[in-house]
Amino acid sequence: MMKISPSRVAAALLCTAASAAFAAATPEDADKLKTTLTPVGAERAGNQAGTIPAWNGSVVKAPAGSSGAFPDLFPQEKPVLEITAANAAQHKDKLSEGTLALLAKFPTYKVQVYPTHRTAVYQPFIYERTAQNALKTTLSADGTYVENYVGGVPFPIPKSGNEVILNHQYHPRPCASETSFNNVVISSNGASSVASSGKTWNQFPYYCAEQKPNPDRIWALTRNAIEGPSYKAGEALLITDKVAPAASSRAAWQYLVGQRRVRRAPNVGYDTPDFIASGTNYFDEIGGFLAPIDRFDWKLVGKQEMYVPYNNHRLFNAKVSEAIVKDHVNPSLMRWELHRVWVLEATVAAGKRHVVPKRRLYIDEDSWTVMLVDGYDASGKLWRASQVPNALLPDASGFTQDSVFVYNLQASTMSAVLGFFGGYFKSIPPKPDDFYGPDAVASDAQR
Repeated sequence: MMKISPSRVAAALLCTAASAAFAAATPEDADKLKTTLTPVGAERAGNQAGTIPAWNGSVVKAPAGSSGAFPDLFPQEKPVLEITAANAAQHKDKLSEGTLALLAKFPTYKVQVYPTHRTAVYQPFIYERTAQNALKTTLSADGTYVENYVGGVPFPIPKSGNEVILNHQYHPRPCASETSFNNVVISSNGASSVASSGKTWNQFPYYCAEQKPNPDRIWALTRNAIEGPSYKAGEALLITDKVAPAASSRAAWQYLVGQRRVRRAPNVGYDTPDFIASGTNYFDEIGGFLAPIDRFDWKLVGKQEMYVPYNNHRLFNAKVSEAIVKDHVNPSLMRWELHRVWVLEATVAAGKRHVVPKRRLYIDEDSWTVMLVDGYDASGKLWRASQVPNALLPDASGFTQDSVFVYNLQASTMSAVLGFFGGYFKSIPPKPDDFYGPDAVASDAQR
């Protein structure tokens, strides 16, 4: 069983009171963002054992001569611990149930633990907006979205599970970016194949240093263009996400070459199979969790120290043939570190439905990104194990948090969604909003 700090459990239970759920932080608590807490709400101090260092706010630079979109920040470091099925029981208090299951299932699987580096450092305007949120941002009346949000982390001093998962939804990231991706599937016989590849453009208006008026409260614009394999080349997917009630928060469109038209795609979200990645994962498993939060009750369990996939620049720079081996991701390229994480339990809410009715999520305190997710079936049996490796972006505008490895433990398959795998990432100037609209996709397809 995992060990959660008793004081954290008590704090979590006290903070679930409805009367406190919708209130912003007090000025006294907000002042802690300048002293005992980092500007986004993590504990500045290291742990007592010295295995988690104090946060110092310094940006880590790639060594001179480094290459690739994500050059290794720590190329000289070696693992300080290797966990296999043989010694997993000795470290189970710092491993998720999903990680333990992978160690038991695959003899070639291992967890290589490196020294911990707290590389989550952001630009000053992100800290300024987070400080404003601490005093002004509240949950909506139904507890499912944010009010009075100005960008940055909405709830740097969270009081409930809803606030923690929304911190993940709105975690710091670049204003605008262009990336390449590969979606890779591992079948039950251990063989892998590229299900699709292409480009993604993302834009996050609340994370632009120069914010423009945003009356529609758009927080994310996404455009995917499929380039391969040949039978999918030319397909496109558009998603607009708004800070709004679940029913009106997302609009999506899909372009299919065979139909030669753009059509609405209202089912892009929740537990709809992700057709971009051949349907082996669900849309809300992208990035650990990406969907309106209204289908679940969110219980804040507490905070604990966990081994999580962190600072995975070397993995992202590797080609598909290097990063994916039989049955799983190459464990020699996956970097794990010890970090403090918030632990959430998501249980399907009364009157709602979801094919994965229970999840346990582990969210990094420094970046507010989901690192690991364990998913359970209707009988309570562990079914899915997701890993969300991160890497600091070169301009300190956030972490990559798009690539996710979703293991179906019962079917013995895996889906690597939006994997970089030797591709590219670049920050770009913001594009006009209509670039992310259906007319632009239709026009480009006709050229």
